Amino acid sequence: MPLNIRTYHDLTEPDASGLLQQVIAQRGRVATRLAEVGRVVAVMSGKGGVGKSFVTAHLARACARSGRAVGVLDADLNGPTAARLLEAPRVPLTVRDDAVLPAVAADGVRLISMAQLLEDGRPLAFRGPEAESFIWRGAQEVAALREFLSDIAWGPLDLLFVDLPPGLGRFAELATLLPTPPAVLTVTIPTPESGDAVRRALRAAIERGAPALGIVENMVGNQFPGDAADSLAAEFDLPVLARIPFHPQDAVWSALAARL
Repeated sequence: MPLNIRTYHDLTEPDASGLLQQVIAQRGRVATRLAEVGRVVAVMSGKGGVGKSFVTAHLARACARSGRAVGVLDADLNGPTAARLLEAPRVPLTVRDDAVLPAVAADGVRLISMAQLLEDGRPLAFRGPEAESFIWRGAQEVAALREFLSDIAWGPLDLLFVDLPPGLGRFAELATLLPTPPAVLTVTIPTPESGDAVRRALRAAIERGAPALGIVENMVGNQFPGDAADSLAAEFDLPVLARIPFHPQDAVWSALAARL
């Protein structure tokens, strides 16, 4: 028997609970919060282990050192690392009026991360029926991301980097919540396996209308042979913005920041 699943457009009394109005209102708050943000850049890879958060944090710091106002939203709710990388794992968040103020991290980067809300070493857990957690956990994570976007008062920013977790789901959620799809900065390591995963993620982002800024190849060296960045750049007609070696110097990040 097919399931009769209704959307909020189909709800009528006594089912109606103002859900449509709540969604519209929250999206309006997201637009208001981001009104003073010049550009939202989603940093994505499509897979884990390529150093995407490492790139996000050091690039944000380099942009801030160049005089730009920069924020980082750590959208990896289950494996947040941006706070530690930005030297602010225990910087508290401040509530003022109807908004939460982001923490000020290294080099003045404004930061919000689930790591600031969890006890050290504790997993992210939502309240709800344990037997159905696989159904509603995804919805709860989308709600948490929506709260981050609608309740954080970023203030004037030149750049807001959104550090995405592996996979494609969180980008799709972010693109739905924002007024327009964010620009995408793609991180890979040189191996063909990484290139394959990044290719799928990048194509999915472009198909949703996201402008692609270019490719960053991380962990360049003999440890990970391959030409993933050049292959992706040729396929998508994008620039390779940087090749990041192991133990990079500040000049590497400054050069990358200058290209954004």
